[in-house]
Amino acid sequence: MHQRAFPDTDCDRRAYEAAATVCDPEIPVLTIADLGVLRDVSVDEDGKVLAVITPTYSGCPAMSMIAVEVEAALLKAGFPDVCVKTVLSPAWTTDWMTETGKRKLRDYGIAPPVGKAGRGVLFGIDDVPCPRCGSSDTERVSEFGSTACKAFYRCQSCAEPFDYFKCI
Repeated sequence: MHQRAFPDTDCDRRAYEAAATVCDPEIPVLTIADLGVLRDVSVDEDGKVLAVITPTYSGCPAMSMIAVEVEAALLKAGFPDVCVKTVLSPAWTTDWMTETGKRKLRDYGIAPPVGKAGRGVLFGIDDVPCPRCGSSDTERVSEFGSTACKAFYRCQSCAEPFDYFKCI
């Protein structure tokens, strides 16, 4: 299932915008739309809303909370009949993050994914710009940062440590 580029109707758009306000509990400056977790929202002819979400990984403990918050956002927006469906295939990828989401990550002090997902990420990324000063004179301190999806880096120019959101 691919995320639709544009909702089909005003009702779909209103439902999508309501669901898209839900924030990621781990990185609260990002919405689930910024992350690409919100894959689709549609409203059928009876007014029932179907929201489709894909976890960043299959065991993500936040998905139940995200589903509850999507349902609450849609109910608050005036949609009384809501279903939130979690879809695991295709697997989430950082390629689904929006440019706005990447900018928000950088502003939050986390370096956003560099490049596109692929086999090359298994061999590491050497050129991760510092989210604070923009310098590319950085070094990986650890393959794992504050969570498994992040690596820990240090900037040689400003001496600040930072997380890098790995390209997955």
